[in-house]
Amino acid sequence: MLEKSFGLHFFLKQSKKETGSARYVYLRITVDGQSKELSTKRLWAVSRWNTSFGRAEGTKEDARELNAYLDTIHHKVLQAKKQLLESDKEISAESLKNIILGIGEKRKMILEIFQEHNDNLESLVGKDFAEGTLLRYKTSLDHTRSFINWKYKKKDMDIKQLDYEFISSYAFWLKSIRNCNHNTTVKYLNNFKKVVLICINNGWLDRNPFIRFKMATKVNNRVFLTWHEIENLIEKKFSIQRLSQVRDIFLFSCFTGLAYIDVKNLKRNQISTGIDGEKWIYTHRQKTDSPTRLPLLPKALELIEKYKNHPQCQDGAHVLPVLSNQKMNSYLKEIADVCEINKPLTFHIARHTFATTITLANGVPIETVSKMLGHKSLKQTQHYAKILDTKISFDMKALRDKLK
Repeated sequence: MLEKSFGLHFFLKQSKKETGSARYVYLRITVDGQSKELSTKRLWAVSRWNTSFGRAEGTKEDARELNAYLDTIHHKVLQAKKQLLESDKEISAESLKNIILGIGEKRKMILEIFQEHNDNLESLVGKDFAEGTLLRYKTSLDHTRSFINWKYKKKDMDIKQLDYEFISSYAFWLKSIRNCNHNTTVKYLNNFKKVVLICINNGWLDRNPFIRFKMATKVNNRVFLTWHEIENLIEKKFSIQRLSQVRDIFLFSCFTGLAYIDVKNLKRNQISTGIDGEKWIYTHRQKTDSPTRLPLLPKALELIEKYKNHPQCQDGAHVLPVLSNQKMNSYLKEIADVCEINKPLTFHIARHTFATTITLANGVPIETVSKMLGHKSLKQTQHYAKILDTKISFDMKALRDKLK
């Protein structure tokens, strides 16, 4: 609702304690005949004050300095009026005074909003989100807190201070101080961007500080095992039972493409007879909740049978005796040394191996591989095809045969 009248006037007002020739400079804000007074906390001589213009008289430095200060306050009131108009809020002398004095709406702080987001997310773990997603956002909040302390020497910041410089400095901090690679940096910034969008959608932030900031990830070459390296793993006899067990579970992932958490959570009731009369896995990827329908290859079936009487698997709640991800990856490094595999062997490499050496390299269409991996788009799977020279060789051999 627009005001009928609006006026700003500076005047001198005598304080009860002030008995000299100087008076305090006040601002009177008038809207629709209703006025509020606001002290500038500046003293000025009555003899050097122009009552009509509401400004200090003269060209001396102190007069110019005071008038510049009063002009700044005048501008702030006009900005406050504009802010109320854009927010479709009532303009009154009281509301304008409160904005200038910082009274009224509680300031929205970056870390407070981030923490509230994480608290809400935590209450939905197991329903809409995985535990790993919560951990990722908790880590991102810790990084944001550390960055604000490093850059601004503050415990928290008003969201209105977010700008392009904040984002670019945060990216620099993640790469230099936290030693994150480019893609990890982009992931943390995307987590923070979600919180920024919450502020924008609630009307707490007018501009998106990410608007000109480039967030593209770089495509990394994915490590995978060759068929020769897989055979070495299969044929290797381990004298230590834990290494043999970890090797088997890793191979199961190589022949199914299931991620660590999905192998760990796999239950016997998720394995049943498919449309072709063979055994299939019917499950959902925990990371994306995407459905996965996966025909089991003979090697995977053999490993399921091998561990069906293991103490951890007898109740049917688990198909394989999977250790913690940390232990699995630690033992896989030992296994790589023993099998002379000169690659940084981690459990996730098994998933890459299924996508490349087991399926694409053997002519399985990329659309089928994408479905079995539980990818939401074909673009995710195409990264594997780009790095697979053997797939190119396979396709060109078929072409040669046709041309002959």
